[in-house]
Amino acid sequence: MKYEDVWQLQDQITVAVNALEYSIWDLHFERASFVFRLELNEKVEEEKLSVLLSHLPMSADYEGEDVHGSVFTLYA
Repeated sequence: MKYEDVWQLQDQITVAVNALEYSIWDLHFERASFVFRLELNEKVEEEKLSVLLSHLPMSADYEGEDVHGSVFTLYA
């Protein structure tokens, strides 16, 4: 995947997260596994997880909670 493609997908992820009024602690692309790792600044309530996942621009899995908030894996 080209750098420009990664940058564009990161922008789309950021827009989707911000539209739902969440904020991002960390978002990065892992070239070896070809996935994005997303950690939010807050915990997403269980009943709101499906809403967030459905608004992301690619398929994603909820990985649980980390130090700062909810963590997701997004598949490029």
